[in-house]
This record gives sequence, structure tokens and C-alpha cells, in this order.
Amino acid sequence: MTATGTLWGVGVGPGDPELMTLKAHRLIRAARVVAYPAPDSGVSFAREIAAGAIAEGAEEIPMIVPMRPDRFPAQEVYAEAATRIAARLGTGEDVVCLCEGDPFFYGSFMYLFARLADRFPVEVVPGVSSLGACAAALKRPLTARNDVLTVLPAPLPDDALRARIEGAQAVAIMKLGRHLGRVRRLLAGMGLAAGAGYVERASLGAQAVRPLAEAPDPAPYFSMILVHKADDPWLT
Repeated sequence: MTATGTLWGVGVGPGDPELMTLKAHRLIRAARVVAYPAPDSGVSFAREIAAGAIAEGAEEIPMIVPMRPDRFPAQEVYAEAATRIAARLGTGEDVVCLCEGDPFFYGSFMYLFARLADRFPVEVVPGVSSLGACAAALKRPLTARNDVLTVLPAPLPDDALRARIEGAQAVAIMKLGRHLGRVRRLLAGMGLAAGAGYVERASLGAQAVRPLAEAPDPAPYFSMILVHKADDPWLT
């Protein structure tokens, strides 16, 4: 029986190539086949991060994902990509799939994993997540002691966001985009806006760190709000 290749889901971090792990860099450098998500217009952010590590002559499999709220086209893309990747794995070739941040933290790699893990060996290499990068940029801990950290996607309805924020001591709100103004008003109504921090494009040259009151509306896709209900729980 012919041995199959291994699918590697490799986190490349939040943007700064120097935040790639040594293991990620080693695997990408050695890869003969590299897959990565890419928008239907513009360049692949994951590939941009890892560009300096991709070997000359490596086969590339871009997964062109339509940037729309509709779920079906993206699922169709991952199904097609899984078929192409399976063909390479079936010949015994390893495939390294680049993942922004961490593969299993809101990562698109989960869609490939679901389609291929029952047929091929899969290894996941964790990466520096946007959560850590944004906390570092704000120069404040994410959470402390027994505090509960809640990570929320901004598109949730106001009632759902409010309920989850009320039950947490520390909150990270992602996927802001056109929801920034609505989330800011919600936090203001809860008395939490003044202490909230905003970060966009963490770890990149265009990184911006601002009080929430000064955040742009709409916000870039790569942006986050961090809130901690206590002033400095790590000092007490």
C-alpha cells in the first residue's frame, strides 16, 4: 500500500513574518506544495506573511474564497481545494496549508480538516493569534487570575453580545468592519467604552492603536476591541 502524504495546517501568525514560529518556517521552507486562502481580488495575506520562506519552484494551490457573507460559495471553494490537495497527498507528497494567525482560531483550515482528516494524516502547527498580538499592541494583559475571557464576533445581534459581555470579566470583539459603530454604542450603553482599547492590523507596519472613541467606522477587517471590566486586576 502506497504511503500518503501529510497535510500540515501551519499558523503563520498575525502579520509580522518574524512572529512565525521556527517550526512553521522550517515546514514552509521544506514544502514542495503550498496551499493558502486568497481573496477573489487582491493578494493572499497568509502568503504575504510567509513569502520569504516559500521555496523557489514550490507548487502553489491558492484557494480563492469569495469575500461575501453568503456561506455556500466559500464551501464550494474548500470542497474543490480539498479535492486538489487530496490528489497531491495521494501521491505521497506532503502539503503545507498556510493559515493566518492560528489554524483552529477562526481559521479557514478547519474546512479542509473536516474534509480530509478521515483519509490522510493531518498535523496542526499552532500560530501566534491575533488575540495575543492585539494585547501586546495595547500593552495590557488579556485577563488575570480567575477572570473569564470571552471572544465574540461583532456580527452577533446586540442582545447576544450584551448577554455574553455581562457574563465576562474580559472581552475580545472581532470581525468589526461595518459593525464598529453599533458595537461602540452598545459598549457605551454598558459603561464600558471608556476603558476599551482598539487595535487594527496588529504587528504590521500599518498597525494602529487607539481608544475605542477614536476608532474608524467602518473598521478594517483585521481589527479588534479589547475590554477588561476591572482597571488593573493584575496589580491587586
